[in-house]
Amino acid sequence: MENELISKKDLLELTGISYGQLYRWKRKNLIPEDWFIKKSTFTGQETFFEKDKILARIDKIKNMKDDDFSLDDMAEVFSPLLAEVLLSKKELIQKEIVSEMTLEIYTNYHQGIETFSFDKILNIAILEKFLQTGSVGMEEGKIILQNLEDDYKNFNGKDCDMVFLRKFGIAICFLISVPNEIYLEKTTKLVSKINITSIIQELKSKIIG
Repeated sequence: MENELISKKDLLELTGISYGQLYRWKRKNLIPEDWFIKKSTFTGQETFFEKDKILARIDKIKNMKDDDFSLDDMAEVFSPLLAEVLLSKKELIQKEIVSEMTLEIYTNYHQGIETFSFDKILNIAILEKFLQTGSVGMEEGKIILQNLEDDYKNFNGKDCDMVFLRKFGIAICFLISVPNEIYLEKTTKLVSKINITSIIQELKSKIIG
């Protein structure tokens, strides 16, 4: 099913932002170029957006402005690229980036690690999201971590989802580009699907903030 679109005119009226703001945010990469969809109408060519996605992004930008984020800080948050950061266990807990429980699971899997680069923090945060669903066990968490460590490098900078399935009690986990459509046969259950780009943005907000 196609996503509902909203015209630029209706978007500006609905959100109360100006034409100048919209295109300033575009220039700063707060709103990606490919979100601006050109379509022919009876009045000529107009610009449209996927409604849910653009409204969520504008709401996020407004909230971050209220929290005194600069446009450059926002651009860093919204970038799909990994950040350059190195944090200790204590800092991860203090900033409430991940829980102590998930951090302990990760360090049991990777013994001896004391400092965490952004890619490792991302893996822990994704693991936590799956564990929070209540449908993924700790042992299955190892499958998630292994999949991320083996394959996420192929998606770095691209929007992607991590999908967790179960078939006859056996866990299956994989990464898939966005947008995507998944069709499953009857014996396979979709346990959870998590968007990695949204987790990157969430982490950057906590780290920069």
